[in-house]
Amino acid sequence: MRSFTDAQIRASFVNASRSELKNLTLPADFDARDFSPLDYLGWRDPKLPNVAYVVAEIDDEAVGILLRRADARPRSRAQCAWCADVQLPNDVVFFSTKRAGAAGRRGDTVGTLICENFECSQNVRRLPPSAYLGFDREAARDRRIEALRQSVDGFVRDVRGEG
Repeated sequence: MRSFTDAQIRASFVNASRSELKNLTLPADFDARDFSPLDYLGWRDPKLPNVAYVVAEIDDEAVGILLRRADARPRSRAQCAWCADVQLPNDVVFFSTKRAGAAGRRGDTVGTLICENFECSQNVRRLPPSAYLGFDREAARDRRIEALRQSVDGFVRDVRGEG
């Protein structure tokens, strides 16, 4: 993912009101963050514990969505719908979001299970264990990275009403 400025991030949100954007808090390390190992930028708002933000690069533009974390946690260990990490080093929770435009104003929402602290880019870059003699671990990692990008792209497009 290429880097974006504060202004580009704030202008990218497709499903947030002006007041929600006014209250948006960027990650503490935003100015020093390296975007190159990220497939998307995701963070939880430190002032609003149930609010999170995801910014993805779609068609060479930043597209941001505001997410709300569900109060209830899954009863059993859930798997992230984006990175599908099977080692689950972190908690996975349900996030929902309003759709963009008129659908969102009518209350139409979409949701998914995502790593609570958005570690997906790190998860898919770990080399998987060797499944069999001659297993190409690097190719498997590359497939996981591409699958993550497609999952995030599909979700963001669905929020925008393209899916």
